Amino acid sequence: MASPQPNQVSPPAPMEGVTSTTPQQTSSEPQNEATASLPTTEEPGASISGNAPQPPLSKNALKRMRKDKEWADGLEDRRRQRKEKRQDRRARKRDQRAALVAQGLDPFALTPKKPASINVPISLIFDCDFEQYMLDKELVSLGSQITRSYSENKNAMYRTHLWICGWKGKLAGRFRDVLDDMQMKWKGAEFIEGGLLECAEKARTKMQTKGGTVIAPLQKSLDEKVPWVRNERDPFPMAEPEPAPREEYKDVVYLSSDSPYTLERLEPNTSYVIGGLVDKNREKGLCYKRAREMGIRTARLPIGQYMEMQSRSVLATNHVVEIMLKWLQYENWGDAFLDVIPKRKGGQLRKQDGASEGAEEEEYELEEEEGGTEEVADVEGAREEKKAPEAVAEGKDSTTKS
Repeated sequence: MASPQPNQVSPPAPMEGVTSTTPQQTSSEPQNEATASLPTTEEPGASISGNAPQPPLSKNALKRMRKDKEWADGLEDRRRQRKEKRQDRRARKRDQRAALVAQGLDPFALTPKKPASINVPISLIFDCDFEQYMLDKELVSLGSQITRSYSENKNAMYRTHLWICGWKGKLAGRFRDVLDDMQMKWKGAEFIEGGLLECAEKARTKMQTKGGTVIAPLQKSLDEKVPWVRNERDPFPMAEPEPAPREEYKDVVYLSSDSPYTLERLEPNTSYVIGGLVDKNREKGLCYKRAREMGIRTARLPIGQYMEMQSRSVLATNHVVEIMLKWLQYENWGDAFLDVIPKRKGGQLRKQDGASEGAEEEEYELEEEEGGTEEVADVEGAREEKKAPEAVAEGKDSTTKS
């Protein structure tokens, strides 16, 4: 009876030679499940560190995640609300027209017709290749400013060619996923993934073939050439000497508050670049340095020469577009600034009797404009809503006069 006992104890010996049999597999199964998501090329020590618990998210990170989820969950509701607003506006306009018809008036004859916009051979380019320098909320603000710029350009008396380059990444993804590619319906605006120089070449070609009308202010810029003079005071001095502009891109001007040159007039067949950067002035001189590296001329808007500001003279990118459009209309920077600069900044015209020396230097491409792109999607509808009561008022006045 003593001989069978060694045979009963002997099975573990063959198990050691196999090294991976049933007992060891069962003991290693939980470990394989836990490390199944780790790369197979990791070192043995990496799997141990991979099992370490991740650090907890901060309160701000959790708050951002909740806000992002709430925003995504409310997408359909916001779409429904915008649709209802459009339907309400149309219903009000129908009622107002019906009231005029009941009075024996022609509503279409009473509504003043807006003169057709005149296309001019000037391109405004948004350089949007700054995504790595901006927060997500700042990218949302940039999208809002681009939308406002398109709306202003579309409704301006003199309309420019609008270009957006560097159209990729999160900014393009937001328009695609959240805003249903609304920019695909825009007329007179071009979006390209390529860089600034590629966009400038395309803008030049389009202005040569379908440029538009050379209006009086632009013709004057051709007849009376203004010299490109460097200011005595350099707002952003750099150690390296400024390189000469590249000959093939002399028709491109990068607008930057850090430029030592002042923009006196707009010139036909010229592209003016606006930095698509919303960063609260964290990256000082970024647009100016990029323009210098590309060999592109730079210029600053003459805000300090024409305006006295009670607060920082920082403007959103859409304000820069509006100022350029107003200059085409008025041919006067002071009137353009007064029309566009928000009243909360307390801007007043400066006396033009030599008082511009030592004027406050202006910055204009860095302010964050409040409100998302969705909030300005119905800008045109709001304008129509304002016009309709005026038409009714005109109808009442005409009835009393008759």
